[in-house]
Amino acid sequence: MIGADANVFPRPVRTAAHCAPGAAPGGPRPRFTVDGDDALERHLERTCAQVCSGIRGLIPPAKLEAVWLGGGYGRGEGGVLRGPAGDRPYNDLEFYVAIKGNRHCSEVRYGRRLEVLGEILTHLADAEIEFKITSLAETAARSITMFSYDLAAGHRVLWGAALGQFSTRCDHHRRPENIPAAEATRLLMNRCTGLLFARAELEREPFTPGAADFVRRNVAKAQLACGDALVAAAGRYHWSCRDRHARLQQLARRDPSPWLDSILRHHAAGVEFKLHPESGGIPRAALFASHREITALALRCWLLLETRRLGRSFASARGYAVDRGDKCPGSVPVRNLLLNLRADGFRLRPRLSLWRHPRQRIFESLALLLWEPLALVDPLLRGRLAAELNPNAHDPDDWIAAYRALWAHVR
Repeated sequence: MIGADANVFPRPVRTAAHCAPGAAPGGPRPRFTVDGDDALERHLERTCAQVCSGIRGLIPPAKLEAVWLGGGYGRGEGGVLRGPAGDRPYNDLEFYVAIKGNRHCSEVRYGRRLEVLGEILTHLADAEIEFKITSLAETAARSITMFSYDLAAGHRVLWGAALGQFSTRCDHHRRPENIPAAEATRLLMNRCTGLLFARAELEREPFTPGAADFVRRNVAKAQLACGDALVAAAGRYHWSCRDRHARLQQLARRDPSPWLDSILRHHAAGVEFKLHPESGGIPRAALFASHREITALALRCWLLLETRRLGRSFASARGYAVDRGDKCPGSVPVRNLLLNLRADGFRLRPRLSLWRHPRQRIFESLALLLWEPLALVDPLLRGRLAAELNPNAHDPDDWIAAYRALWAHVR
């Protein structure tokens, strides 16, 4: 295994804050996709106008601060699904609605209204519409994450002004070299969770075309995430998947190895699927093979990054899961207790780590369920899963459901 040395993880280089092409005022109108046809671009433009109009009709002008399109389409790298009738959108459309005041109160007051608006417009958009409520004050107060950097560095302004134009207090969200190392683990956690759910679909009967697309999509996301996590851990993350691939190539040239070559090959496939996704056409056996390969590669990435982040070595998924050390150092114990209680429906249950962040429960449960074949039959490992997830689980579907419920709370 490649060690966490200075070649793989060079010292981060500080860069100036920057935005996605077209995010600055003036110049040509930015694109939603890299190479989608004109009809798709016009369709997405109309959809954004309809959504923005609907939002402005729901939120009082005195409360509404801005409306942004985030995600791949907001950064100009949205997926293009090609077919006989022309290009179609593939990814969800992620709209960020900045509302003055407390975000939680805004979610209570406006969340359901926006959900209904999304349900109405999803059919017209030919893509799922998602709304995320935020506020400028909360954004400015929070520390940078991979998520906040992606939004701040690359979003399309639909109403109001760009995030950085509201306040210089948001500038720290546009400095990727400051993204914490834990964010690389969090990215892998979410993408490997997709692999866990995909494996459940692969093993389920009947295996439908929809399930096949789900598996293919999550394999591609994991292919992208392995390379992205290494780039992020090296302090060189970038909002553009194409730029991240170029930076990954630089890392591979600096420390040539078959392992990094494999990461690079999978990352290239992930970038291609992100920009030009495909639907159907892959046999179940081929999906199984792809899933096994990327799952094994993801384990190697996981152990490498966690060894570097936590400063102690993990030789296997089992060794990682049974390690008693704190895997979320720096979190506040009292807050962790409240988060654990919320994740458990405010029922007090005996836990191995009540005073530790519940994300540690996800880390360890994921390592066992995805990478340890004996997790559900070995008494020790099964006992750890029961303590972290749900002592009433009996079969694999129960364990996956218990994991999904916890992951939904703390991802």
